[in-house]
Order: sequence, then structure tokens, then C-alpha cells
Amino acid sequence: MTRTAPPLVADERATYTALLDYLRATIELKVEGLADGDASRAVLPSKLTTAAGVVKHVRWVEHHWFEVVLAGRASRAPYTMEDPDADWRVEEGETLAGFLADYRAQCSVSREILAGLELDAEVPFRGDRAVSARWVLAHVIEETARHAGQLDVVRELLDGTVGD
Repeated sequence: MTRTAPPLVADERATYTALLDYLRATIELKVEGLADGDASRAVLPSKLTTAAGVVKHVRWVEHHWFEVVLAGRASRAPYTMEDPDADWRVEEGETLAGFLADYRAQCSVSREILAGLELDAEVPFRGDRAVSARWVLAHVIEETARHAGQLDVVRELLDGTVGD
């Protein structure tokens, strides 16, 4: 994924989608060059916040908000009420490369879903409420930015790498 600076002047959709794509590429940039052992190594007290775990999690964030909420599709996420952290945990045999490939594919699905909706489009949400595509897009921007920040910290603790 190529990281392209968002335009400084554009309409709302172009601005927000470019910001999200920039953050998606930032997620990838933050883990570039990490070996699986380092990507799966916990450097924070929670033991769940690993570089690979963050990438796995943001993939499922995209899935939930775009596919499940906006498109009304069934969830395929690994987490459950009994195991709410499964989307953070790196299981035996899972790799950073696999998580990145899944994330790229999920982002493509998310882009396709969003492209078919007006930002004002509303869908049912959690019972008797509704949520707009605009709100979902803004929320995924916020989530992705927060997790990119986590990767800044994790990467610096892993190997001292800092930067954009």
C-alpha cells in the first residue's frame, strides 16, 4: 500500500477517504521490516498489544464497521462475548504477512461498500437507533489513527524505530 498525503483541499468524501487511506498505509509502514517473532512480541504490560495484534485488530475493525454495520453482512470476526480479545491475539501459525494481506483485502471490501453509499445514508444500528455512513467513516478514521499511534509506541519499544 502506497502512503499518499491527503489533499489539503477536496470535497468531504475525497478528504475523509484519503485520510483513511493515509492512515491505513501508516499501519503498514509502522510494521515494515518486522520479523514475525518481533511483531508478535509483547512490549507493554497488557501482553495483547503486539505489532501483529494491532494489524489483526484493525482488519476486524474494518470488517465490523463497513461489512457488518453498513452492509448488514454476518460477522466473521474471531471475537465473542466469551473471548472479546481474540482479534488481538496472535495464534500459532499466524504471521504478520498474513495479517497484512487480510488487512489489505478487508480495506478493499470497505472501500467498495463505502463507494456504494452516500455519506448521509443511514442504516439500523443496535436496536432502534441508526448510524450514518459519514459517522462510520469518521469513526474508522479515529480508530485507525489511534491504533497507528499504538504502533508508534510498540515499534519504538521493539527496536527503536521512530518516524512518520
